[in-house]
Amino acid sequence: MTKNKNLNTLITLECNSKLLDLSTSVIMGILNLTDDSFYDGGQHNSIKKALLQTEKMLDDGAKIIDIGAYSSRPKAKHISHDEEWQRLEKTLQIINKEFPQAILSVDTFRSEIARRSIDNGADIINDISAGNLDPQMFDTVADLNVPYIMMHMQGNPQTMQDNPHYNCIEKEVVNYFLNKVKTLQQKGLSKIIIDPGFGFGKTLEHNYQLLNNLEKLHTLEIPLLVGVSRKSMVYKVLETDAKNSLNGTTAIHTLCLSKGASILRVHDVKEAVECVKLINFAKNQL
Repeated sequence: MTKNKNLNTLITLECNSKLLDLSTSVIMGILNLTDDSFYDGGQHNSIKKALLQTEKMLDDGAKIIDIGAYSSRPKAKHISHDEEWQRLEKTLQIINKEFPQAILSVDTFRSEIARRSIDNGADIINDISAGNLDPQMFDTVADLNVPYIMMHMQGNPQTMQDNPHYNCIEKEVVNYFLNKVKTLQQKGLSKIIIDPGFGFGKTLEHNYQLLNNLEKLHTLEIPLLVGVSRKSMVYKVLETDAKNSLNGTTAIHTLCLSKGASILRVHDVKEAVECVKLINFAKNQL
């Protein structure tokens, strides 16, 4: 585990026996196993479909595959532990077997699912609730000593868009993470990544205020993941829909990379990889 001497942030994370190099920005490909995700629900909800999509994303340049079995879109249906694990178990095992060098993340807010996932080949836990929806999550990831992505969200997926309010969103998000990081570090976990949670408990205006001040999160000296892919913050401004928001997503990705995002969580890997290459090339000309 090494640090960037200029920013003092972790740039190499140990993911079981694999290393995640964050010295340049990397792409996390989204693999939804759900029927009701906002953009690609039902497209990858069989083992065959999931394997084909995983292979495509890795071939296109994804460094991480983020597997989710619980839809977190606004007003999504709540499902049980058993149903989440039933969706996830076999697919995770087979992906780990077929692509043993791939870094696999599991998108879950449940500590029991997190532990089972790591036991079955996952390398990273991606928690949209930062421990708020399961009080055992912090102890679990600290015990497992795996990289932990924690996201900012008001409420839960069923309530998060019910009149969210902030006095100063960027300050509140930074303070939120300050407290969370301190708690995790006290428990002995230093492999932490933060996600400001675009679209989770935030209005359109909140999302863009947070985007405009994204660099303020670097005061935490923690790698930053952003997930804006095809979200309503893109397509509402463009007066279109998720299906037609790839170009807008790429524009927002460019802004996020220019503000120091370490990881882009995306549906469209090839286009995001190209965005990173162009930004890196431009920076090298300075």
